[in-house]
Amino acid sequence: MEMNRKNFLKNICYVGGAGLLYLAGGSWLLKACTPLDKTQPTQKEEVEFDSFKPGYAKLEEEGKLANRIDQAYSIFEDCELCPRRCGENRSRGETGFCRTTDKAVVYTRQPHFGEELPLVGTGGSGTIFFSNCNLRCVFCQNYPIAHYGRGQEVSDEKLAEMMLDLQNKGCHNINLVTPTHIMPSILNATRIAYKNGLHLPLCYNTSGYERKEIIELLDGVVDIYLPDLKFMDGEQSEKYNLAEAYDYPEMAKEAIIEMNRQVGTLDTRQRGLAKRGLMIRHLVMPNRVSNPRDFARWVAENLPKDTYVNIMAQYRVEFEAFEYDKIARAITSEEFVEAIEWAKEAGLTNLDERSLTNYEIHLDRVE
Repeated sequence: MEMNRKNFLKNICYVGGAGLLYLAGGSWLLKACTPLDKTQPTQKEEVEFDSFKPGYAKLEEEGKLANRIDQAYSIFEDCELCPRRCGENRSRGETGFCRTTDKAVVYTRQPHFGEELPLVGTGGSGTIFFSNCNLRCVFCQNYPIAHYGRGQEVSDEKLAEMMLDLQNKGCHNINLVTPTHIMPSILNATRIAYKNGLHLPLCYNTSGYERKEIIELLDGVVDIYLPDLKFMDGEQSEKYNLAEAYDYPEMAKEAIIEMNRQVGTLDTRQRGLAKRGLMIRHLVMPNRVSNPRDFARWVAENLPKDTYVNIMAQYRVEFEAFEYDKIARAITSEEFVEAIEWAKEAGLTNLDERSLTNYEIHLDRVE
């Protein structure tokens, strides 16, 4: 075999979570760098890039954003933000399944270079990790945040300051991780930040366990949707999520269709950076628990075939996954390869670059 750069990488390493390269034996090698596009943008592209206006800015200028925030905050009084519909008055300090009042709890915020490349660019994705979760998977890799709620309670004003700080650090977007249960606070903070100079796209990074009616409230506010579609079968979802989220597939599918209606397919024409559109994640799990074949078929039949899809290989046994036989191991190369091939067979044409890199590496192992 000719030992060129591609074959060298395929034989010694694979791309894992957070953009890290790992040796075949599993040890960390180096952090994958985002390739820079050395092509100089045209004058027209420069103008288009610099003139981008996020959705929340347009709504504010039309005098509609404040009313949308009032609508969102009223939900706290009898909370039905997510499909669990706990009905707690969070404005009075009550908490439901998410264990959060009407104040956001933030674990950390930082420029993140392990997200999808259209979000990362050269300056990173401005991620804000919200504590607690309305789903809480038994295999959660962020369980100290999602399950244990580690973090600091912040006011809407403080949250706005965090957004502006990430913008000042050169991030390309504000990436809101696990935002569902604290959505009203996010909207208010966004308005405060906009009045103080925020101009980045807003990315709604969610588990997918959403109510369509709540996503409709975000129409015109969110620029980029980044949902998971974890499970295609209610029984599997019920088994591997706390409090029996049997309705997860139904809720996630309805929400994703609404997200696509709002923002359409991903637009990366401006320097390869995501400005607006839908990006979907699907984590391949052992023993076909997540059912990647049905995932691919559903996307192809219900969304444009050029929808941006990230089929992820970084499943690892975390938290309580050791207690479940079918998910108590890593995925095999065969399981990941078949997931990508099912996506191709379904006609999906916009697979994430890292998904395809992982596919080539795992395919070489299978062959």
